[in-house]
Amino acid sequence: MDKGNSITRREALKKIGAVAVGAAIGSSAMAAIDSVNTKSKDNNRNKMKALAINGSSRMRGNTADMLDIVLKELEKEGFETEQIELAGNVIEPCKACFACQGKGNCVFGNDKFQEIFTKMKEADAIILGSPTYSADVSSTLKAVIERASVVSDVNPGLFRHKVGGAVAVARRGGAMNAIDTINHFFLNKEMFLVGSTYWNIVYGRLPGEAAKDEEGVANMKNLGQNMAWLLKILNKQ
Repeated sequence: MDKGNSITRREALKKIGAVAVGAAIGSSAMAAIDSVNTKSKDNNRNKMKALAINGSSRMRGNTADMLDIVLKELEKEGFETEQIELAGNVIEPCKACFACQGKGNCVFGNDKFQEIFTKMKEADAIILGSPTYSADVSSTLKAVIERASVVSDVNPGLFRHKVGGAVAVARRGGAMNAIDTINHFFLNKEMFLVGSTYWNIVYGRLPGEAAKDEEGVANMKNLGQNMAWLLKILNKQ
């Protein structure tokens, strides 16, 4: 291969985005992005923030319970926390137009993704949680991951040095695949990945059953404590 003519993946995405931007962005979409970015700049938080995104199709189910446990440990250490539940929302898949280059967010505002992504950028720590559907994360959370991946690919550094944690709930099997999907996103975005005493997996089917998994619950608590420890270390730098 002629090294003089080779380009990196990121450079290729930028070239595609430059072509697609005119066709993909309307004036209304640009106005929405400007509004979102303005809110982000005006947000002067005094506390470090941990954001949990719950990919479950059930409101206040097992995944929500486990994310609450993680966030509670962070709250004890003085961190601001928030959990976003995706249940009841449709997050459209990435259109692979790469028109988000230089915009800092997806250009399409017909669902909640722009709002979610802005909160992801503002957060110091991100916890992604999902029940295990077909041996992986839910399709709704996967759409968030895929769109967030593309936006951050063509806008480098948006997630660099943030702290990430993965949580999966399973009836029986497939949870490791869900954990891997989440961790791959964190690792590819230059984030610091936090673990616990064992895999961040809890077992339960009906709402409330996961809370009976004593080892899993203990693991969630430890995950929150480990995230708080690392955030404090990073905040001193």
